[in-house]
Amino acid sequence: MKDNDIGFNADYAEETFTFEQVSELAGDAILEFGAPWCGYCQAASSAIKEVVAEHSELRHIKVYDGKGKPLGRAFKVKLWPTLILLHEGNEVARLVRPLSSDEVRQLISKIH
Repeated sequence: MKDNDIGFNADYAEETFTFEQVSELAGDAILEFGAPWCGYCQAASSAIKEVVAEHSELRHIKVYDGKGKPLGRAFKVKLWPTLILLHEGNEVARLVRPLSSDEVRQLISKIH
């Protein structure tokens, strides 16, 4: 699977990764848990897209989350959007309901 298959796009992908597969990801990645109908997700979308576009090396995976979705539950996601920053498959930091691109930049700076 290529990054573009589920990465930087307007749509959330149905779960395409298991927790085990995520833990095996090489390099840096950001998981974005949310739903396309979520107002908070829509409000944060432009800030997230702006910052992700500045970091082409960062894999961006948007995961359609909801009740009973195993990946979101494995990461204990409670509110949307939740951004989880990964390095070599391990959580480095997370950000819940970002309001500005500066908040997202601050999150990403934790791996650089």
